[in-house]
Amino acid sequence: MRRNTLLIDADDTLWENNVFFEKLIEDFITMVESCGFTRSYVRHILNETERKNIRQYGYGVRSFGRSLEETYLKLAEHMAKREVLAQVHTRVVDLERTPPKILDGVPETLAYLTERHRLILFTKGEPAEQAAKVERSGLQGFFEFIEIVSEKSTETYGELVRKHKIVKAHGWMIGNSPRSDINPAMQIGLNAVYIPHQHTWQLEHEPVVSGSGKLVILPAFRELRAHF
Repeated sequence: MRRNTLLIDADDTLWENNVFFEKLIEDFITMVESCGFTRSYVRHILNETERKNIRQYGYGVRSFGRSLEETYLKLAEHMAKREVLAQVHTRVVDLERTPPKILDGVPETLAYLTERHRLILFTKGEPAEQAAKVERSGLQGFFEFIEIVSEKSTETYGELVRKHKIVKAHGWMIGNSPRSDINPAMQIGLNAVYIPHQHTWQLEHEPVVSGSGKLVILPAFRELRAHF
C-alpha cells in the first residue's frame, strides 16, 4: 500500500470540543434572557463579537470568554451585574479545564493508521491551550509531528506542505470543518476526508468546494481504516 501523509484535525475530529462551548452558550443565553432579547438575537450578537475578537485575540477559551463578557455588557448596558460576569468567568475557567472526550473509535483507528502512513496532527488555536489538550488526550504518540497554527488557510497549508515535503497527490487532510480543514486543503491541491460532526461550530460552516484533489466523505473516524 502506498504510504500517504495524513494531516489530522483535533477538535471535533479526534475529541469532542464544540459541544462543551455550545452548552455554555445555551446557559449564557438563559442568563441574559432578562435583558429582553430573543435567544436568536443574543446568539447573533455573540457570533459577531466572536468574529471580531478572533481577528484580534485568536481562538481559544479565553478569547471566547472575552466574547461572552462583551456580549453581556453590550446587551445589559447599565443593568449589567457583577455576579453575572463572575458566573460567566467561573464557567469559562471550568471549560478550559474540561478534559478531552475522545471520540468513539479514534485510538484504535490511529493505531491502525500510524503503522501504515505518516500522521501529522494539524490543529488551530491558542498554542498553549491546544498543546495542553493534545497532551491530556494521550494521543500524541500516534503522530510524527504536532503542528499548531493560529489559523488554517491556504497559506498555512502551503507552509506545512513545504516544511514536511508532502507530495500533494499523497497528502490528505482529515477533519470536520469545511472552512478550516477541507476547503483550503483542496484549494492548494491536497486530498481531503470530510467527517461531518453534528456540533461543528457555526463559524466553521461553509459549502464544501471542489479542488484538484480527491474528496472523501465519511460518517465516522473509524471508517478511515477502510480507505487507508
